[in-house]
Amino acid sequence: MAVTIREIKTKKDLKKFIWFGINLYKDCEFAAPPLMMDDMLNLTKGSNPALEFCEAAFFLAYRGDKIVGRIAGIINPVANKTWNQKNARFGWVDFIDDVEATNALFGAAERWAKSKGMKIIHGPLGFTDFDHEGFLIEGYDKLGTLATIYNYPYYINHIERLGYVKDIDWKEYLITVPEVFPEKYFRIANIVKQKYDLTAKRFTSRKILVNNYAMKVFDLLNLCYKDLYGFSKLNDAQIQFYIKLYFSFFRLDTVSIVTDKNDNVVALGIAMPSFTKALQKAKGHLFPLGWYYMLRALKKNNMVDLYLMAVHPDYQSKGVNSIIFAEIMPNAAKNGYKFAESNPELETNNKMSSQWGSFEYINHKRRRVYTKNL
Repeated sequence: MAVTIREIKTKKDLKKFIWFGINLYKDCEFAAPPLMMDDMLNLTKGSNPALEFCEAAFFLAYRGDKIVGRIAGIINPVANKTWNQKNARFGWVDFIDDVEATNALFGAAERWAKSKGMKIIHGPLGFTDFDHEGFLIEGYDKLGTLATIYNYPYYINHIERLGYVKDIDWKEYLITVPEVFPEKYFRIANIVKQKYDLTAKRFTSRKILVNNYAMKVFDLLNLCYKDLYGFSKLNDAQIQFYIKLYFSFFRLDTVSIVTDKNDNVVALGIAMPSFTKALQKAKGHLFPLGWYYMLRALKKNNMVDLYLMAVHPDYQSKGVNSIIFAEIMPNAAKNGYKFAESNPELETNNKMSSQWGSFEYINHKRRRVYTKNL
């Protein structure tokens, strides 16, 4: 039976789009499937501010009445203007191991992109840098994370067969959390704080963190990430969206905010306990028990995910990252974390990767964005 493509037009079909991606990995021991409600927020106009200026089309592939794949086509005009490109993106792409299904899915996304005047399509990417990026190409036997894509190995054969080639890679590191944090880091951190009149903030109130520093955190991220692959500056509405979506999950003792004498944020490190096992048990549902698994992951875990790190350009290469590590790593050890996931780092970002040299670590995963001329 031939594969047919249907463009999503209703909320009911959008739910089918999301559930296909979740159910395809329900028995995979390494994937971290999202919560249904989170993807609904992210993919619904009126909920995600990115959809107020991004164009998007969502497609499902059917063989008869059975869904065999999904793909989103995205155009981010802010990114295109920033990088002087006419690029479309593909994202939220999943499919069974079936040539006809992938031909139909990518054909639909490519035709849609060409109809919009785009010259190149690349992905997997989302609306912004805070969405999932890059097919996994190494590390299929390693646990995925909340912030990353997990995909089966056969994806790569399919996309390369269709003429897609490497655009850029990210590396991911597994860092062993030292049981006793090296004393030299504390000494360096204290010297740097005194030399540049910096303060490491410690929070006992989530309200104070959000109200006083959340916007400043994203202002710093907009500045520090502006030269990274595919970046598009977040507007205020997008920043508020991500604050509401993510800041409720942080443990306050895994957040490091460094400020100058004027209380400007000049460096940050944000980590969270790994939610992978919790998401596997939740199977896309927050209720009735998903919330319990997520709450338990916050309290009992041996893995911490390092989500965001940034240092203001004026303070880079001055040892400021030692302040971040001196705040986060001892707390991680105290809370029973044995390992830390770096999450994706661009292969060209040598400043970021070099900072793991003082720890025991391995490069255990790699992911890739592919590109194709239209």
